Amino acid sequence: MPVPPLELTDWQYDLGGVLMGAGTPIQVMETTGLGRPGVRDNDTDQPSRDGAFAGPDYYAPRTVQFDAAIRIPGNPAACHDLVAALQTAADDPAVRLVGGATMPLRLKRPGRPVKRLHGRLRMEEPEYARVIHGYVPLDLEFVATDPTFYADALTTTEIPLGWLTGGGFAAPVVAPIYVQSGTVAANRPGWAYNLGTGNAWPIIRITGPVATVTVTHVQSGRQLSFPTLSLTAGQWIEIDTRPGYWTVTRENGGNASTLLAPSSRIDLFSLPPGQSEMRWTGFDNTNAARMRLTWRDAYTAL
Repeated sequence: MPVPPLELTDWQYDLGGVLMGAGTPIQVMETTGLGRPGVRDNDTDQPSRDGAFAGPDYYAPRTVQFDAAIRIPGNPAACHDLVAALQTAADDPAVRLVGGATMPLRLKRPGRPVKRLHGRLRMEEPEYARVIHGYVPLDLEFVATDPTFYADALTTTEIPLGWLTGGGFAAPVVAPIYVQSGTVAANRPGWAYNLGTGNAWPIIRITGPVATVTVTHVQSGRQLSFPTLSLTAGQWIEIDTRPGYWTVTRENGGNASTLLAPSSRIDLFSLPPGQSEMRWTGFDNTNAARMRLTWRDAYTAL
């Protein structure tokens, strides 16, 4: 069973399950890197003119640095234990040895909910000169490969595959009334709400029985199409659109990216701030198929 995340109060941090900051043995004197992330610019000098042509700007990974100190008077062993705990969190093979895998940095600021970054602990440098007194200055560097701040809580919505052609009836009802059969792709609208200020990236799970699936983000027109997909009851396919992941997997853990139509772009299938209308189509004569979207609201600033 997953361990629930640590409860955070103002000016506290959770780095891979290790609590730091106000009211903890790891005092944080200063934190940098929580403003606007660095930019990879593509500016080009104007030929035979002053200035430059501004190209697209891409955010670089966010580097968060902590000037901290472990303070446990008279207990050098406990100081060593805390240093080891930070190292253990970063040494998890499921993170360190897996491409794209990350660990969380959770943080709480006054007047703000808990937010999180995802990345790797790149530096942990203790100074042991005064450890005998229970004092160890500590420099930490956490690199968030995705510079976006995310909500701590997951949001989930589940959308069944509807049968009615228009999503319902409007009075007065006039014959003939058309209802789709299992031989026609059903279409069901649903809504997802990203309460943040940046693009959120959903994990989409489609559970059978269903075949020939297309998922559409209505406002942008972007689609994820699986023209040859066929799922029986209990089988599922999961599309992970998060930056650095971009995977399509089956219930047995197998790679199913070959089922995705070449025109489908996982890396562009985001939920912008506000309301998004989601539609999905497929063939299902049982009305048991489901699509579940799970995401974290995304924020450009803390």
